[in-house]
Amino acid sequence: MPPLPEAIILVLAPFAPLFSDRVWRQAQVLLLGAMLAPGARTVTAALRVMGLAGERRFTNYHRVLNRASWAARQGSGMLLGLLITLLVPPGATIVLGADDTVERRSGRKIRAKGCDRDAVRSSHTHVIRCFGLKWVAMMLWVSVPWSRRVWALPFLTALCWPAEKSTRRRHNTSVDWVRQMMKQVRRWLPGRQLVLVVDGGCAAVSLALACVYHHVTMVWRLRWDAALYHRPEPQPPGKRGPKPTTGKRQRRLQGWAERSDTPWEAVEVEWYGGQLKTLWVFSRTALWSTPKLPPVAIRVVIVCDPEGKLRMEAFLCTDLQATPVQILQWVVMRWSVEVTFEEGRAPLGLETPRQWSDQAIARTTPVLLALFSIVTLLALRLSQGGPIPVQATAWYHKPEPTFADCLALVRRHLWRAQYLVNSAVDPEFVQFPRKVFELLLTGLPLAA
Repeated sequence: MPPLPEAIILVLAPFAPLFSDRVWRQAQVLLLGAMLAPGARTVTAALRVMGLAGERRFTNYHRVLNRASWAARQGSGMLLGLLITLLVPPGATIVLGADDTVERRSGRKIRAKGCDRDAVRSSHTHVIRCFGLKWVAMMLWVSVPWSRRVWALPFLTALCWPAEKSTRRRHNTSVDWVRQMMKQVRRWLPGRQLVLVVDGGCAAVSLALACVYHHVTMVWRLRWDAALYHRPEPQPPGKRGPKPTTGKRQRRLQGWAERSDTPWEAVEVEWYGGQLKTLWVFSRTALWSTPKLPPVAIRVVIVCDPEGKLRMEAFLCTDLQATPVQILQWVVMRWSVEVTFEEGRAPLGLETPRQWSDQAIARTTPVLLALFSIVTLLALRLSQGGPIPVQATAWYHKPEPTFADCLALVRRHLWRAQYLVNSAVDPEFVQFPRKVFELLLTGLPLAA
């Protein structure tokens, strides 16, 4: 493999101790091939774009995913450390997001395949289910120099097996996986202030209790029929029996929203697109309880749009000192998770791998999602804090770079380092090896 640019070596070098020398060389080929491949992200597509279509021992590259010994969870911790070092200011609050997604896959040999709700195609009134693999991903939310919005960078992903096919003694749901991921991140970052934002599908008292126990602030959408209570009143001395954990039931959230005397407060929140939007909020504290679990203290925020364009929503936060504006700011940032999933499917070919063994499936998709974060770090190194070229056209105006532009920047440097090492920096004509020219002529028709 030809030498790589120094900026790319600095990002990839920390992961070398995870592999043996032989496996690391093969893993680099697959990683660079996944960046350069224009279509499906299969092992053979990566070998073809790297000029190894004639490699007779191609099965060795398949074994990197389905047989070789390397710790994916340790690599996730290294990736999180890189992201925090390069993109998070020292001492700043670390904001995390967790959500699940379905990778549409078919095949009789895929044991982890299940039938789940397709969040992309479903609506509030019509639910569409599809067969595929359900993944739970945790992402770090950071600001990048070339974009006004927050980017969600995946670093830890787990496969959620269907309940009827789970090989564990106890089936792990999405809530269970998010709780385990939260505990793992707390072990990696014992002294940092953490905020975890999840979707309403992960709203559970058990998860909130775990976050409070591990000193992690949690934010998510609250159901309108949630059981909220006052704090218990002091018991008279000498009264026998168990002490009550909750007081009287509070008024329903829908009741607060419909009352004419609700004390709404007008606040300005940085909305999608970086614009300020005026919203009405009503906030109060309560105890959220469910049977067989102790209650958890939360702050409830009901949000109303004065213009009437948005539906009324309720959110909660386990930090009682958090302000409604800060809670809504974290909620707005959650949309970056959906952007990452969509860009993972389009430029990175998230649903194109064709492995069927359990080990290869459990590794391929987490690596592709982690590649989203690695490409972002490479773009940050290669741009050196400057602007990233935007692939603009006459029929589409793009105001700022997207992940596709970051991937194009990384590909440009990889192609130059691999094939144009004998050319000048800014030449009128470049020296292009004939072997590479034939490779491009062969690969371009296949990319279509």
